[in-house]
Amino acid sequence: MQSLDIQVESKSLQHSIIFGGAGFIGTNLVRKLLFHGHRVTVVDNLSKGRVKLLSEFTDSINFCFIEADISDRNQCRAAFLRIIEFGVGEVWHLAANSDIPAGVSDPTVDLKDTFMTTFEILLCMKEFGFKHINFASSSAVYGDWLDVPLHESLGPLRPISNYGAMKLASEAQISSASESFLEGANIFRFPNVVGTPATHGVIYDFVGRLRAQPEKLEVLGNGAQQKSYLHVSDLLSAMLVIRNRNNGPKVEIVNIGAADSGVTVSWIAEQVVARVSPSANIFYGADSKGWVGDVPKFSYSTEKLQGYGWFPKLSSTQAIRVAVDEIADQVEL
Repeated sequence: MQSLDIQVESKSLQHSIIFGGAGFIGTNLVRKLLFHGHRVTVVDNLSKGRVKLLSEFTDSINFCFIEADISDRNQCRAAFLRIIEFGVGEVWHLAANSDIPAGVSDPTVDLKDTFMTTFEILLCMKEFGFKHINFASSSAVYGDWLDVPLHESLGPLRPISNYGAMKLASEAQISSASESFLEGANIFRFPNVVGTPATHGVIYDFVGRLRAQPEKLEVLGNGAQQKSYLHVSDLLSAMLVIRNRNNGPKVEIVNIGAADSGVTVSWIAEQVVARVSPSANIFYGADSKGWVGDVPKFSYSTEKLQGYGWFPKLSSTQAIRVAVDEIADQVEL
């Protein structure tokens, strides 16, 4: 596929490079950064991202898209050679495998798409003089602590999925790079994020199943899984608050999430059925987990983030209700 290249008139703008920028969170971040006057370059292999999600940005003189598999050393380096034509800038690393069960079945998926992307990006950052990285990590690095609140100083960390393991390995690699050449690294431990344009996730899956079979909804697990959910608009505002910090450690690790105990999967299923197919029957499985590697219930501490003066605008219940409407209204699933 041809890259979508837009000439940039000036090199005075702050340059933000978003790896994995053609996905759900990435496209929302592109919009936000362009609005704030940044030059934005997106690099994506389009395995999960969709180039059509970037179509609204292609008329901007401050936007460029490069298709590349950054887990491959030659492709990653070639992408950086293109990137530096527009100037050195900050890196936003969102590229990863987002299908946790796929990584359980085939561990090389997360090795390649979640860890090797980090490893190759850091190599090129060092070579080409990029000093700042913002990394999308995950609550999955913690593992299953039952009712113990998950806070940033908790340990030892024992992830129960390959996805979580490779995110944790990526955090370690970034920490190591900060000793040799990075001047600043923000590690965001993401929660369950909802909103549009959805490409995966529990609401997306439920809506898709009901569109295919309006008379019933089959749920993985017993529906008692309980987690907090954050709308993507709140996620973006939190990331930018952390990124704009003026002091603190060279490597800052912060949980991002809602300030509540969350909602159950069964409650989400009921909201989706009521919105999409009110006459559908809901059928649950017997297991407490939805899949191998799933953490069925956890309490996410956001006390550190609140110390930055940030609080979400939407609770978990509000975020789910908004996202159900947004995803149900998506033209294509």
